[in-house]
Amino acid sequence: MKTALIFGGAGFIGHHMVRKLKSDGFWVRAVDINYPTFSPIEADDFILGDLCDPDVCAAAVDRQFNEIFQFAADMGGAGYIFTGENDASIMQNSALINLNILNACKRRNSKNIFYSSSACIYPKENQNDPENPNCEESSAYPASPDSEYGWEKLFSERLYLAHAKNEGFRVRIGRYHNIFGAEGAWEGGREKAPAAICRKVAAATNNGGIEIWGDGLQTRSFLHIDECIQGTLNVMRSAHQGPFNIGSDEMVSINELVSIVADVAGKTIRGEHVPGPQGVRGRRSDNRLIHKLVGWHPVGRLTEGIEQTYPWIEQQLHARDNQGDYR
Repeated sequence: MKTALIFGGAGFIGHHMVRKLKSDGFWVRAVDINYPTFSPIEADDFILGDLCDPDVCAAAVDRQFNEIFQFAADMGGAGYIFTGENDASIMQNSALINLNILNACKRRNSKNIFYSSSACIYPKENQNDPENPNCEESSAYPASPDSEYGWEKLFSERLYLAHAKNEGFRVRIGRYHNIFGAEGAWEGGREKAPAAICRKVAAATNNGGIEIWGDGLQTRSFLHIDECIQGTLNVMRSAHQGPFNIGSDEMVSINELVSIVADVAGKTIRGEHVPGPQGVRGRRSDNRLIHKLVGWHPVGRLTEGIEQTYPWIEQQLHARDNQGDYR
């Protein structure tokens, strides 16, 4: 039986990866600082602990694993990353996590690892035009990420690549672009734009208004979690190291995202533009390299992903408002 170790295995992407690998017949160990929020643990073994502690990492990597996935990070949506209030924690916690993981893996000679990076590593000056952003993988340098989160991710990419060069690690790197779906954060400041918009629309009355940060003309591409999991596995099992973008190349403005969610909800919604953290003006996953070398590209449309996600968030909202157990 093949074995897998998933750091951040109770988080949004990690929990879905646990489920996928279990369905594929893997024995899976997951490690996280919290238990999964919305559904029970599905891993064969779960370690509850802070990966900033090297002893937790050492306990997790007590043998060789066929595949290791590193999703753990101090992260969140624009309301967490771009306020500037969490920069020190974001950089210190995530850097410690990656240093500890690599040291633990080196001791056990368990060196086949996927590292989850982010589109936030791309230079902000390449993303000023909302209609024509440049997120080609090679455009990451000269480096000028849009946030401290992006700087830490870029540093950690280089950290993993250095271990591949000097320590014999087999490293694969994916740069995620706005992953969304059921069982992701939908309130509290760490949620991504699709979840936040779904929550606001679900809470609004028909013909009502919702707040939109900025003018709503900023653009993004959003990838459903099922597509993300498949893209990640394709990169992990490919002959190419990366980094590769893992995202959708279907780009929409935030105003257009609101319209899509409203249509799925069957509501007429009015956008009310207010000041708020926005990040770069434009971002879209450039999928030419991953399609060429790995053979992967997303097959679903944004509307299809929202159709799967909105009912789940609506249910969570209603359960919370009714003071039920929405987990």
